[in-house]
Amino acid sequence: MARIRVLVVDDHRIFAESLAAALAAEQDVDVAAAGSGPAALRCLERAAAEGRRFDILLVDADLGTAADGAGPPLPVPAEVAYGGANGTPHNGIHGGPHGGPARAVNGRAADGIWLVGTVRSTQPGVRTVVLAERDDPRRAAVALQAGASGWVAKDCSLVRLLAVIRGVLREETHLPPALLTGVLRELTAARKHRTESERLVESLTPREREVLRCMVAGLGRKAVAERLFLSPHTVRTHMQNVLGKLGVHSTLAAVALARRAGVGPVDLAGEIVERGGQLA
Repeated sequence: MARIRVLVVDDHRIFAESLAAALAAEQDVDVAAAGSGPAALRCLERAAAEGRRFDILLVDADLGTAADGAGPPLPVPAEVAYGGANGTPHNGIHGGPHGGPARAVNGRAADGIWLVGTVRSTQPGVRTVVLAERDDPRRAAVALQAGASGWVAKDCSLVRLLAVIRGVLREETHLPPALLTGVLRELTAARKHRTESERLVESLTPREREVLRCMVAGLGRKAVAERLFLSPHTVRTHMQNVLGKLGVHSTLAAVALARRAGVGPVDLAGEIVERGGQLA
């Protein structure tokens, strides 16, 4: 019988411990748990290195945040790593390093949706299911776009959760019926915004696209001028043209639109790249 390896990621110890114990009662399920996003990534990396990759990641949508989803990361005490003092898993929960809180990663809070996207890019073979306390079509749509295969209410039955786990392993996508209409509406709107953004970016000249990619990288006018061997005055003109053609009034808005269109930043090695690593 093929075994299913599941990693539960939730910073509420009682919930994570109870869920892990319930899943472990299944004959074909092996379970471990982590108390933060960074701890989960370490666990995934260690398992992959040892040749026993996880199949499913069950992650709290509000991982590392307060109840309202907007607060600071919650602390993860050292004793939470009850798989062992060094964090070695044996169906236990892994906390943050040295018992600290779930820290921000690259300046961003390591929340559940962040973790979904990170796992999708680093370990695409792992299927992710988001566990949520409340229905939220917008966040569910964002989770799906980030790479999640399912969105499940935390108060669902164990039978339902197991059905979702087995379903996503068959390449199925699972959403609560009540969320379907809202999620489809959000995805349609996102696609529309992306299409419009792509159309606007295509109106730029090649040089203006280079300038835009430099803006996405966070370079200022002087840095752009040095990089593209232009005068600051010429760069300012290009930047003004970019804002005008994109129909925005600030660099921040231009960068947001560019990212929706899939425009990546200028590479540190000097090459201009698109999302996905394709050279311009």
